[in-house]
Amino acid sequence: MPEIRIEEILERIPHRYPMIMVDRVIDYDETHIVAIKNLTINEPFFQGHFPDQPVMPGVLQLEAMAQAGGILIIKNCDIKEPATYFMSIDKAKFRKMVGPGDQLRIEAHLVRMKSKTARFKATIHVGDELISEAELMCMIVSRDEVER
Repeated sequence: MPEIRIEEILERIPHRYPMIMVDRVIDYDETHIVAIKNLTINEPFFQGHFPDQPVMPGVLQLEAMAQAGGILIIKNCDIKEPATYFMSIDKAKFRKMVGPGDQLRIEAHLVRMKSKTARFKATIHVGDELISEAELMCMIVSRDEVER
């Protein structure tokens, strides 16, 4: 079972604290990835969402799915120094709340990959419970092509 530790994740995607949402990849192949995010009370978003009942925002769950999918896509593409950027999010559903102490298991399945775009389905589970799911699409570009 292949594993990608945080050091390699940080080499592959540009996200840094506090926006890195993947702690480790525990399995992957050409079309599927399984990543882990351990939630602790120290996550900066828990301070304001919500102080008396900390809950991970849905938008950050989507970000975790996107980062896991991005790692999968970057492992499989031929572009020099690739970067992935959101294009669309479809069929997003949030079924349960998650908070400090939960370990998110983020899975992404590649649906289609073309030269400059990729579509994947992603889920987040805690234990056996489905927490959230979505279909995401991203563009793939070389980091030196990025214009702001």
